[in-house]
Amino acid sequence: MNRHLISINDLTFEDVEKIFDLAKDVKHHPAGYRSMLQGRMFALVFEKPSTRTWVSFESGIYGLGGGTIYLGPQDIKLGVREEVRDVARVLERYLEGVVLRTFEHKTIEEFAKYFKKPVINGLSDFEHPCQALADYFTLCEKFPDDSNPKIAYIGDGNNVLNSLIRLAALLGTRLHFATPKNHGPSKAVMNEALELAEKTGGQIKAWQDPVKAVQGADAVYTDVWVSMGQEKKRKDKMSAFKNMQVNRKLMKHAKKNAMVMHCLPAHRGEEITNDVLEGKNSVVFDQAENRLHVQKAVLLHLMNRDND
Repeated sequence: MNRHLISINDLTFEDVEKIFDLAKDVKHHPAGYRSMLQGRMFALVFEKPSTRTWVSFESGIYGLGGGTIYLGPQDIKLGVREEVRDVARVLERYLEGVVLRTFEHKTIEEFAKYFKKPVINGLSDFEHPCQALADYFTLCEKFPDDSNPKIAYIGDGNNVLNSLIRLAALLGTRLHFATPKNHGPSKAVMNEALELAEKTGGQIKAWQDPVKAVQGADAVYTDVWVSMGQEKKRKDKMSAFKNMQVNRKLMKHAKKNAMVMHCLPAHRGEEITNDVLEGKNSVVFDQAENRLHVQKAVLLHLMNRDND
C-alpha cells in the first residue's frame, strides 16, 4: 500500500482485505485499540464543510488515542494565503498525518508530494475513497455469504462513483450504474477499471436507463445530484436527472428486499424519496457509522506502513 490514501488506486486487493479485517475487529473490540495512536497529532484540513467526514475522523483518531486540529475553509486557504507545498512542509514538522477535504483533486496530490507522512483524501472533486471503502465494508457485513452482490448506482457520475468503480474493479465485484447523458463518470477511470476487471472477474456496466441498471440488484445506491460547488448547475442538473430518482417504482426492478444505500447528505424528494430512504431495507446509517470503523482501520494501516 502507498504511504498515502489519495485514490483507490493506492490500494491493492490485499490492502483492502487487511483494512476490512481490521475494521471489523476495531468495530467489535474498540477498547483494544484505544492507545494505538497515543500522543500522535493529526490535522483535518477542510476546504469544504462536512458532517460525517469531520466527525468520523476526529472521533476515530480520538478513539485510537490521538489528537486532532481542525483547519477549516477560513483557516489556511490552501494556495491562496500560502502555497500548498509550503503548508505541507510546515505541517509535516508538527503532525503525524493529514486528512484533506478539497475542491480540486490536484490540491491533495500536490500536498502529498511534499508531506512525507500519511495523507488521506477525505473527499475531492475526483474521488472519495474513504466513502467507497465504507460502502463495500457495509456490503460485506450485509452479505456475509455472498462474495459478489450486485450493486446498482443511480445518479451523477461524481467522485463517489469514480471511487466505487475503481474499487469494484479491484475487488472483482459487480457494479452497474445509470447516469444521464453527459453526466457519466471519468472516462479514464472507466477505461482503466474495465481493463482491471477483465483480470479480477469484475463486471462493470454503464447505462442511461436506471431500470436496466437496477434489474436484479442486491443493493441500490444513489447520491445527491448537485454537489457542493455545483450550485450554478442546479437548474440544468435537475432537468437532466429527473428520471433518475430512487423511489418505490424503481426499487421494484431490483431484487426483493434489496438494500438502499446513500452516502449522505440526502436531498429527499430529489435523488431519493423519503419513504425509500426511511424504509426497512435502508442501510444508509449503517454506511455512515462504518465510515468511523473503516477510517480507524485506514489510519492504523497507513501508520503501520509508515513505520515499516
